[in-house]
Amino acid sequence: MLETLEAVEARFHEVEAQLQDSAVVSDPKRVRELSKLRSELEPVVLAFQAQRTRLKQLGEAEFILGDRTMDAEYRELAELEIPDLKKAIAEGEAEIRRLLIPKDPLDAKNVILEVRAGTGGEEAALFAAEIFRMYMRFAERRGFKATVLDENQADQGGLKEAVVEIQGEGAYSLFRFESGVHRVQRVPKTETQGRIHTSACTVAVMPEAEEVDIAIHPNDLRVDTFCSGGKGGQSVNTTKSAVRLTHLPTNTVVQCQDERSQLKNMAKAMTVLRSRLLAKAQDEADATHSALRKSQVGSGDRSEKIRTYNFPQGRVTDHRVGVTLHQLDSFMGGLIEPVIEPLRAAFEAERLQALEA
Repeated sequence: MLETLEAVEARFHEVEAQLQDSAVVSDPKRVRELSKLRSELEPVVLAFQAQRTRLKQLGEAEFILGDRTMDAEYRELAELEIPDLKKAIAEGEAEIRRLLIPKDPLDAKNVILEVRAGTGGEEAALFAAEIFRMYMRFAERRGFKATVLDENQADQGGLKEAVVEIQGEGAYSLFRFESGVHRVQRVPKTETQGRIHTSACTVAVMPEAEEVDIAIHPNDLRVDTFCSGGKGGQSVNTTKSAVRLTHLPTNTVVQCQDERSQLKNMAKAMTVLRSRLLAKAQDEADATHSALRKSQVGSGDRSEKIRTYNFPQGRVTDHRVGVTLHQLDSFMGGLIEPVIEPLRAAFEAERLQALEA
């Protein structure tokens, strides 16, 4: 690992030197590429330099402790420092190993996020609407741009399904763990006897696919247009602006009716279709991931859950990492990092274990 870290450090200094080169500075594209590479290498280099300092300090402390000619006070201080230094070195090594895990190229991509009401009727639709708002608030907090691509509302303010595009650097790295069944336990507004009901909604998260990722042949598409429904004024129900795309080889259906323009709806529907086809291709290429995705998203049944939102007790529990928070209000307000971070850490630990196996 030492040789690897020294090579990373050398590469980092090489990039820094290139960024000072006048020939490079005059090329904006090259500057962007090198700046991105520098930002990727810098955390590893800083961690390596800090570890090198700790190792040097440990060597000096052990030398002082073993030198009988040294003053007793110095030797005592060295003896006290050695356990802390060894602990810091072990933690530093773990951090460096984590930083050396190859970055998933999908992590930097934008996200297509779909929320659908599951088991529970109208209460499930109401919960789906709240989960959708939670993600919209989270995206806003993180500085991402969220664009609703399709939305099918239910009665009483609920949501049958919604599709949103979330744009921002690293969006997929944050949202990727949200796929699955989300279960809610609470007293519905329609409940007259105060009984707690259990309902669910499903969330699917896909990295946004570009044309270079997925090629779709025009002959493989069936395009249908229809009048949009829902809010939007008189023209909504009289203009065939809504678009439904069917990918014939896979029977994948996508529709978009958010925009008044048929062309804009077509472009948005193509974005969702490419992302679904990319996710399908990835699942087929990786049987393990496919099984995991199926177990997470499932059918929307209450028993298939990754997370439970218990409103009477004000708590949220993620069953994959065993994290329970008694901060349901702030969580529903978009402050979901206390669950996302342990999920990311567990995911990175699994990847590191696989690399070292």
